[in-house]
Amino acid sequence: MIKRRVLILCTGNAARSQMAEGLLTAMSGGGLDVVSAGIRPTQVHPLAIRAMRERGIEIRHQRSKSVREFAGESFDYVITVCDAAAEECPTFPGPAQRIHWSLPDPAAGTGSEDECLVIFRRVRDALETHLREWMATLPPDASPVVGPSTTQPSV
Repeated sequence: MIKRRVLILCTGNAARSQMAEGLLTAMSGGGLDVVSAGIRPTQVHPLAIRAMRERGIEIRHQRSKSVREFAGESFDYVITVCDAAAEECPTFPGPAQRIHWSLPDPAAGTGSEDECLVIFRRVRDALETHLREWMATLPPDASPVVGPSTTQPSV
């Protein structure tokens, strides 16, 4: 079976899209070809790495990528996880189905590191919910959820 390709976009490719890439890769058991990118990439946020590590998913080796790196490539699904990316998202060749989820930028949170981590956890958990619901709608020939559940109580 050919893996379906998924591109997840946000503004900086620092938190939301990075966490979504890690979650979806784990949830699909590698059955989907998942990449993430940003309209204006920065660097992977340390609290995104920490929030994902709590789920047993390691994203510290992921890097922020520009959407331009994927110009001309074909995707089955393009998921935007912030409004700016949805507005500025380029067109990709092929059958790409566009999906948009408006999620707050956890990196914009203020307070102590522990208070900010709570925000990252909330966004991570919201992403997981969106991804599970979306995966349940995939056609039968798409790769199903085969990995273990990543749902665990927040610390």
